[in-house]
Amino acid sequence: MTTFDDREQAYESKFAHDTDKRFREGARAVKMVAQWAAEMMGKADEEADAYVTSLLTADFFEAGKEDVVRKLVADLGPRADEATVRAKLAEALAAAAKQIAEG
Repeated sequence: MTTFDDREQAYESKFAHDTDKRFREGARAVKMVAQWAAEMMGKADEEADAYVTSLLTADFFEAGKEDVVRKLVADLGPRADEATVRAKLAEALAAAAKQIAEG
């Protein structure tokens, strides 16, 4: 293998690692926000777990988190506005990144 091939393989490995890390951070953040929303809606135990699963599933409909924000705003109704949901999601993304970085 040449140095160029080694460098290319290293970049590909880093890209794969970074992509996986972002996916795990996003999924963990959505789970945190879903648990927060379930608590606000008075869901407990199995209902809360089902809501978390439904929100994680909603996250796969389109790239980014807009699908999650729309679902949360619709589900929470007057309990939380869009700005509150976005702030909570940003907070959860930061917390998830920190948790994953710490191991």
